[in-house]
Amino acid sequence: MGQFSFDIESTYDIGEMNNVFDQAQKELGNRYDLKGTHTALEWIDDKKGLKIYGDIQFHLDAVIDMLRKKAATRGVSQKTFDISQEPETTNLRMIWKVPLKDGFKQDDAKKVTKLLKEKMPKIKTQIQGDGIRVMSPKKDQLQEAMTLLREQDFDFPLIFTNFR
Repeated sequence: MGQFSFDIESTYDIGEMNNVFDQAQKELGNRYDLKGTHTALEWIDDKKGLKIYGDIQFHLDAVIDMLRKKAATRGVSQKTFDISQEPETTNLRMIWKVPLKDGFKQDDAKKVTKLLKEKMPKIKTQIQGDGIRVMSPKKDQLQEAMTLLREQDFDFPLIFTNFR
């Protein structure tokens, strides 16, 4: 009997994120409460983040809320948006840089593997660069591991790939 496995990555689907961005751009043009303002949205760093422009904090919050709703309907984790940076104010305009979380930090990968080793000692985990490989002789154990991870409240996104 062979080993079954899947990979865990902390990333997002760039195609879906493009759709989220495009839908938010369309809604920005149609929002009555944002008409006549300098509210805008653009990509930064070759689609590694978003730059949100607004006149006041309400405009920035409206855009991030819009992005989150679009992301939720497209299956993109809310945790992809790193809203830890404070907006900058220049020339009576606010700019908020929101990087997109992509790739495990070493500590985050260790949190995931530690949890799996504690709760499910029969499965094997291995940190491999930007991902984690999870292996078991039984497929149902792997599905239990996925369920366990989905139930956790990590502050980073998780996607499961290469189930075999």
